[in-house]
Amino acid sequence: MSSLPTIYFISGLGADERAFQFLDLSFCKPVYVDWIKPLPGEHISHYSVRLREQITEEGPVIVGLSFGGMVAVEIARQFPVKKLILLSSAKSAKEIPFYIKWLRYLPLHKIISFSLLKRANHSVYRLMGIEKRKDKIIFREMLNSSDGNFMKWAVGQIANWRNNDVLTNAVHIHGTADILLPLKYIDADYLIEGGEHLMVMTKAETISGLLQRITLQ
Repeated sequence: MSSLPTIYFISGLGADERAFQFLDLSFCKPVYVDWIKPLPGEHISHYSVRLREQITEEGPVIVGLSFGGMVAVEIARQFPVKKLILLSSAKSAKEIPFYIKWLRYLPLHKIISFSLLKRANHSVYRLMGIEKRKDKIIFREMLNSSDGNFMKWAVGQIANWRNNDVLTNAVHIHGTADILLPLKYIDADYLIEGGEHLMVMTKAETISGLLQRITLQ
């Protein structure tokens, strides 16, 4: 009997491996990549090289969620990967909405307090697409345990992301109801009907089946 394939998971901004907890990953050996503190003035491309140290296999399969997908793209641009799967993310700067890019010129994220960045309220829940109480609790716990400095750095990296390369081995899964990264900006390979930004939690059964199909192809 062959051993299960190893798949590396990179979570989103303000999230950690708990975002993947509802997935059925019995078809693989999941390894969760932990966020590390960015260096002063560090660019996402350099940060990705340092994060890559947690990935011990050559030619890995990487699943990146939201900001984690952008970091995964930067890893794949610099190191060979077997397959890159993006969830609720962007493959290039062309898929970042203009209202996020505005933060290049009006960097409000730099002056907002940590407590405000990490505050979960009705508007934030709606933006993420979570309605059930259990999902809200998990999301709030992830936000509370996140690093405010990292969040500010990551928002700046998203707004200033300049990558225009679309990697041929990238597979993009996106929800039709994503508010944060609307579908009209995205060229996805697979669409999840009604899927919102955190569909990895709210539509875990559908995502699980799709991940299994893609990774085992």
